[in-house]
Amino acid sequence: MDEVHLAVFHGSGIPMTIRKICITEIKVAPNEILGKMLYSSICGSDLHTIDGRRIEPTPSVLGHEGVAEVVISNRTEVEIGAKFTFSVIDSCSNCELCSRGLNQKCKSLFKYGHVTLSNGSSLNGCYASHILIRAGTHVVTIPEHINTKIVAPVNCALATVINALSDIETLTAASNPGTVLVQGDGLLGIYSCAWLSSHGYKVFCSGLISKRLELISQFGGSPLHAEDSSKLIEANSIDIVVEVCGAKSTVPEAMRVLKPGGLYILVGMIHPDSHLNLTAEMIMRKCLTIRGVHNYSGRHLQTAVEFLCSTSDKFAYEKLYDSYIYTLNNISKAIEAAQSLEYHRVLVKPF
Repeated sequence: MDEVHLAVFHGSGIPMTIRKICITEIKVAPNEILGKMLYSSICGSDLHTIDGRRIEPTPSVLGHEGVAEVVISNRTEVEIGAKFTFSVIDSCSNCELCSRGLNQKCKSLFKYGHVTLSNGSSLNGCYASHILIRAGTHVVTIPEHINTKIVAPVNCALATVINALSDIETLTAASNPGTVLVQGDGLLGIYSCAWLSSHGYKVFCSGLISKRLELISQFGGSPLHAEDSSKLIEANSIDIVVEVCGAKSTVPEAMRVLKPGGLYILVGMIHPDSHLNLTAEMIMRKCLTIRGVHNYSGRHLQTAVEFLCSTSDKFAYEKLYDSYIYTLNNISKAIEAAQSLEYHRVLVKPF
């Protein structure tokens, strides 16, 4: 192909347009990679931007979840033709925050799908036929036997879950493994159930969408309709609550069910409408630990890919999005499908 196709976002309520760039105009600098997108997936944070609940600079190419194939590689360890995923951020690896393992908070942070077309090559997001991977971006290659469809959301949803859960045994007073309530039946909830159940935890997962809840048991969790949680889960009976639904209304239930010494992990409420009905006394009397998680670092992405590969025969990841695939020219229909909230992820492929 001689052209790169980009779905350009102009702002909330304005239709995206397809822009074409001659591929020979793309310059690949040292340690950069030009990738051909195989699949991208529509994250809830992109829907917030599209709906106007979160403001991002425009014009831009949205999308940060994806899997690609190497077209040009200026890294010796990454071969042409390899399938790969990548960190949603590019970082310097040298500043104070990077040295503390918080690359996602780097002082010179770049985030894919969150910058204007004028920033660099224009190939900054996944809703496109190609993407340019910058020099400070962590890349993980994918084994040939793994279905690339199931990899698309790994570099956001699963890597974030790994960051949230990988060291929980050091943050709770529970005798491990304990009992966990996952609040949210979306993809982060699914991944949380898979990870926790694989590590011996008893997992309940609450949500509101029946079609999503039907799959929870296939990933090691016991599904609960959120409205039934107060009837089915006793007070002070849960060691860990993992919030991945983005709804502040779930906080009182979390505080009710957590045991003294429990752990409350906030993952989903990364938006302004998240003022919590919570007092310091409620936290202190139960001796709770509350942890906020945003994005992840390269080691979490590495672990995420390893976990996906090691459990691809155990969990039916294909069922999460195998039937909901749209081409780039039909990006508006893909967004409508994602906005219905019926599906764990909607996939987009270039052509």
